[in-house]
Amino acid sequence: MNLGTGGMGPLGTIFNLIILGFIVWFLYQRFVPVKGIKNINAAELKAVLKNRGNKQLIDVRTPNEYRSNHIKDFKNIPLNELGKRAQELSKDKEVIVICQSGMRSSNASKALKKLGFKEVTNVKGGMSSYRE
Repeated sequence: MNLGTGGMGPLGTIFNLIILGFIVWFLYQRFVPVKGIKNINAAELKAVLKNRGNKQLIDVRTPNEYRSNHIKDFKNIPLNELGKRAQELSKDKEVIVICQSGMRSSNASKALKKLGFKEVTNVKGGMSSYRE
């Protein structure tokens, strides 16, 4: 059966549009910042730590990474345990999240926001950019 000049027909076009739509949606979800997540850099973090008040500080790196180097008062809740351990944190207090480079903390910040945390702050650049 010949469908024309090498085209895939209407079903192929629809299928391609669905796939393209999914790819665009995935990229949008992955890279567009979630509303309500504040981003700070290492210098801004130092200022926050001097007058931290009621803030919750979490480090989402692995226990080994945390043991080798961490900032005082940051609690280690690895990213892969965050969903199970989120109840250890108060949804009404600001949560400041750090990792090694800022990627895992960004993902953790999005997860916390989706879990209903009101104030979430991600440290861009992570421990790699933090010098005491």
